[in-house]
Amino acid sequence: MTAGQFELLADGEAEAMLLWRFDNLTKAGAPVGDALVIASHVEVDLHAAANLLRRGCPAELVLPILA
Repeated sequence: MTAGQFELLADGEAEAMLLWRFDNLTKAGAPVGDALVIASHVEVDLHAAANLLRRGCPAELVLPILA
């Protein structure tokens, strides 16, 4: 999803999507703070980010790798 597409979502939809992304990232092993940052980058593919985390990639490297 692009940032422009995200901005078109209704407030409730945007909040639900960010919470869903955050939840998936924490389940994949990201610390809470890093999960918040990664989740807010809606242009980053969630599945790719979660896969990196599950494979042991440090959370702080996920955005530089995928952005």
